[in-house]
Amino acid sequence: MTRAGCDVTIVDQWPQHIDAMKANGLRIVTKEEDYTVPVKANHLCEFATFNPEFDIAFITVKSYDTQWMAKYIAGYLKADGVLVGLQNGFNDDANAEMVGRERTMGCVVELSCEIFTPGIVQRNTVPTGTWFSAGELDGSTTARLLEVQALLKHVGKCDTTDNIYGAKWTKLIANSMTCPFSSLGLKNWEAVKLPGMFEFSVEVGKESFTVGEALGHRIEPLFGLTSEQISKDSDEAITTVMRKMVHDVGPNARTHAAQDHAKGRRSEIEYINGRVVLEGARLGIATPYNHAVCEVARKTHRGEIHLDPSNLALLQAEVKNVA
Repeated sequence: MTRAGCDVTIVDQWPQHIDAMKANGLRIVTKEEDYTVPVKANHLCEFATFNPEFDIAFITVKSYDTQWMAKYIAGYLKADGVLVGLQNGFNDDANAEMVGRERTMGCVVELSCEIFTPGIVQRNTVPTGTWFSAGELDGSTTARLLEVQALLKHVGKCDTTDNIYGAKWTKLIANSMTCPFSSLGLKNWEAVKLPGMFEFSVEVGKESFTVGEALGHRIEPLFGLTSEQISKDSDEAITTVMRKMVHDVGPNARTHAAQDHAKGRRSEIEYINGRVVLEGARLGIATPYNHAVCEVARKTHRGEIHLDPSNLALLQAEVKNVA
């Protein structure tokens, strides 16, 4: 967006990352190019010194940070401004609690990138392979929705949707299927080749689909797929989404949760697979595969297991324990 001439301000809670951007700009490395863009970057504490006001705030933090960050940005969002939840998980209502529903918009993202070094982003999906779908919470088409769409088109392809809750749950289904990779210490394409891994992930997706359907969420044709491609029976649709997602992010990609585990950080799995388990329990729907993903992630967080392909056997054993 900055390179396209938009007036963009970046704020983040990682001090070293902000310091690196202040000093050297933001370096973006893709398979097509390697470039550095001078950016306006700020520490959280600096906003208080110049009290900015923003028309649009794209919130990109982890699900477990969403409410405090949304509350923080609420003080710098114009009265008629909008906060756009550019996140995994199902956070739009949580964001709305902090800034008001009238100032909240949802967005689904297909964009794989990694940050391990301050000031440097490895972007695994190039703009032509990047996809967004933005939507108002009430399903309406507004001038600000079209403005957000125009901004995101500087980053990749962008559609609008009148079914943002359905779109977000569809993305949650997709994310739930790659979260099992997180404790394996492998890139996506390596993980999916393990005997039984693809089939395990599809079972996770089937559970997530069933729970979403019971909640009343209408599945959306995400990732550039057509309605015809995802309107088949659920098993075939989920397999199509899984194959499309692994293909689009490319050979170097790791899931968001796999990156977190590699960094020794808390992952969002409790907000993705854990959300499926929570809603499934409330609705009386069994979710042993999603439960297994959550339990193995907890063991990883606690340091009880190390990242290793053999953890697929633990995932499979946890399913049997629940069943």
